[in-house]
Amino acid sequence: MLSELELLLSHASADMSMADYRRLVVEDNVLGKPTRTTREHTVRKLKALYGLEPDIPVFRTLVRLWPIDAESRPLLALLAGYARDPLLRLLTPPVLDAAVGSVASTEALVTEAERVVPGRFSETNSQAIASRVLSTFTQSGHLEGRAEKRRARAVATPVAASYAFFLAYLEGFRAQRIFTSVWARLLDVPDERLPELARDAARRGLMDYRQVGNVVELRFPNWLSTEEEELTREQ
Repeated sequence: MLSELELLLSHASADMSMADYRRLVVEDNVLGKPTRTTREHTVRKLKALYGLEPDIPVFRTLVRLWPIDAESRPLLALLAGYARDPLLRLLTPPVLDAAVGSVASTEALVTEAERVVPGRFSETNSQAIASRVLSTFTQSGHLEGRAEKRRARAVATPVAASYAFFLAYLEGFRAQRIFTSVWARLLDVPDERLPELARDAARRGLMDYRQVGNVVELRFPNWLSTEEEELTREQ
């Protein structure tokens, strides 16, 4: 839902609540949906995918980073969606593992779903889920094409990298291990580029990054409340 998210956040401010977002979508119809029923459905889907609450760090940070760099938005949206959508996480490996230029098919994703959760989805549902996942990764830049999707390379920016590293930090990764997380892998760059992206993000004041020899430290000052910071230490 990248286009809906982009349009919604163009009307948003950092302190808006779920009620405010609902008003924008349902009452003000900033997304241009034809009926109230469609608007209600859309805001529920956006809530499920992204949170739409300032007390959710994943969403609050997304809103903070969103205006900085338009080129970063496809990866920012993917990272936020990956944090909240179990079906997207379930079917991500076949996409990330594919060689650049190779075909990414719905059949491969259906097979993966059956392998990891056998019997959970009907064939029809599996096909629909796989199709949506392929569309998601096309919007993020990991795939390209219409009828036939092929593996491409997403555009990783310092803004997107700071968000990916922060999500790894939220999950409990620290220091060098942040670069080994799936969040770093979603940036779709060679491993040796990850410290470079971290340095670039630090130079832009997005985060702190220090490296002395083999010792690496990534910090995110003021991104979390004291209580939230404590929760990350319990991971």
